[in-house]
Amino acid sequence: MAVKNNPLSSIEVAGPIPAHLARSVIEASLRNAILDGRLPCGTAIRQQALATLFGVSRMPVREALRQLEAQGLLQTVQHKGAVVAPLIEDDALETYELRLLLETQALRLSLPLLSEEDFEVAAGYIEALEVETDWSRMGTLNRQFHQALYCKAPNKKLLALIDEGLIEEERFLRFNLEQMNLGKLSQDDHRALLRHARARDIEACIKELELHLHRGVKAITHYLDKQKPKQP
Repeated sequence: MAVKNNPLSSIEVAGPIPAHLARSVIEASLRNAILDGRLPCGTAIRQQALATLFGVSRMPVREALRQLEAQGLLQTVQHKGAVVAPLIEDDALETYELRLLLETQALRLSLPLLSEEDFEVAAGYIEALEVETDWSRMGTLNRQFHQALYCKAPNKKLLALIDEGLIEEERFLRFNLEQMNLGKLSQDDHRALLRHARARDIEACIKELELHLHRGVKAITHYLDKQKPKQP
């Protein structure tokens, strides 16, 4: 009799988890496994299996799953429970329109408060992207670069909403950056963003960000068009 594959077998648990850290550890472990593809789209995530794996009750498991669903990494499906969400939803273009509004506002609020140290951090992510060859790591560095420019915005709710959008994009980029051939274009955009930011030119910086995000819209449009069934 064949042994049924356990989708959670790729997740390693290093010893007992303190009760007060259980939710965050489970959330981080699942997020990493989803982002790097160990838990593919459509994989069902069973609460009891997770509780057994981490040696905890189901309460922190439920809390972790709720957080991941809020981030768009999981969705609840009838008769299956929590499953890993698709790379891109049908409303992804609407999400990008919202991101454009949120991120330009965050940039407008953050830029006057950024220090030279903040600019150096952002520049470090650009340089790291130049030499990085792991496409999954490139998705993370891209997110961290943008967060470095928005980090001084005083509206924490705004930043939380932006982080959700960046995490969703990171997952898409991890699996599609190579195919989209956007590496050099994105880096050119990043350097222009940082140059305008250092010059404290808010309007030029926002214009560059709009151009950068519109490249993402084109990439997602292309991706969604490829997913459509061919007409007979």
